[in-house]
Amino acid sequence: MRILYVEDEKYLADAVKYNLEKQGIDVDYAADGEEGLNKAVSDIYDCIVLDIMLPKLSGIEILERIRKRGIGVPIIMLSALSEVEDKVKGLDSGADDYLAKPFKTVELAARIRALTRRPVVVKGDKYCFGDLVYDNRQKSLNGELLTAKEADIIFELIKADGKLVQKEFLLNKIWGGEVYGEDNYIEVYVSRLRKMMKKIGVEAQIKTSRGLGYRLVK
Repeated sequence: MRILYVEDEKYLADAVKYNLEKQGIDVDYAADGEEGLNKAVSDIYDCIVLDIMLPKLSGIEILERIRKRGIGVPIIMLSALSEVEDKVKGLDSGADDYLAKPFKTVELAARIRALTRRPVVVKGDKYCFGDLVYDNRQKSLNGELLTAKEADIIFELIKADGKLVQKEFLLNKIWGGEVYGEDNYIEVYVSRLRKMMKKIGVEAQIKTSRGLGYRLVK
C-alpha cells in the first residue's frame, strides 16, 4: 500500500512516516500544498492524508481540486482544529474521513486500512481501474460483453484496485472450489481477458504472480 502524506510540520511528518512504514504502509511526503497537489494528481496512491493548514494551498483547496479532476482516491483530513464546522467543510468537499490532532499513528493506520478496503465504485453498476470500465449490470468491459466467468474474474480484480488477488480466492469465490488446484483452468479465462483488453486498446494489464495469483496494473 502506498499513501501520500501532506504535512508542513516536518518533525511530525517524520515520526508519522516512520511509524506507518513499520506497519507496512509506504509513505510519500509533501511539505506544502503545491507539492502535495502535484503529487496527488498523479493518481498513484491508495490513500491521501491531508493536513488542512498548509503553506501555498490549504488541504481543503487540494481536496477540491483532486475531486474536480474525478480522482476518487480515499482522503483523510487532519487538523488541530476540532470545530464541527471544519469537519463538515472537509467532508462536504469530498473527504472520506477526518482525524483531529494530536492523534495516534495506530489510529491513522487503522483508518487508512479501513478506507482502502472499500471497492472503488464510479456510478451505479460501473467500476473502474485506470482506463478499464466494468459494467456489472451489462457484464461488459469497456462495452465488450463478457462470459459469466470472465465477468466474475475482472470484477474481483478491479475491486482489488491493483492489489494481488490470490488464485485460490478466485477458484473458491467463482467456482466454489470445484476446480481447486487446477491452475490451467483459471489461466484460460485470464488469457481470454488479456486478449480482449488488447483488442479494446486499454493500457491496463493483468499481471501474474507465479504460484500466487493476479493483479491489475495501469
